Amino acid sequence: MHPFLILGLAICAEVTATLALKAAEGLTRPGPTVIVILGYGTALWLMSTSMDMLPIGVVYAIWAGVGMVGAALGGAWLYGEPINTTLLIGIAVVAVGVTILAVGQGQH
Repeated sequence: MHPFLILGLAICAEVTATLALKAAEGLTRPGPTVIVILGYGTALWLMSTSMDMLPIGVVYAIWAGVGMVGAALGGAWLYGEPINTTLLIGIAVVAVGVTILAVGQGQH
């Protein structure tokens, strides 16, 4: 399987777990709590698998950047959290940073 596909699946699992974490209300609600545990476990396993094929810096930059964007957009969609200009600028800055880091890791 392609390492970026594995990383993408890891990010999806992590964002799902993060969004469920809010719904779990301090891990007191069983349904969302199960999603949190399975999501983070799956995410870490897939992330470690992608690190076997990609540089750690690239994996972590993409993981953190895309995960943050996914959590912010998911929070807006599921929980009505605000999307404003500052949030959008932050997302753009993260995207540029991830791109620079990924390009830099590709140079030897």
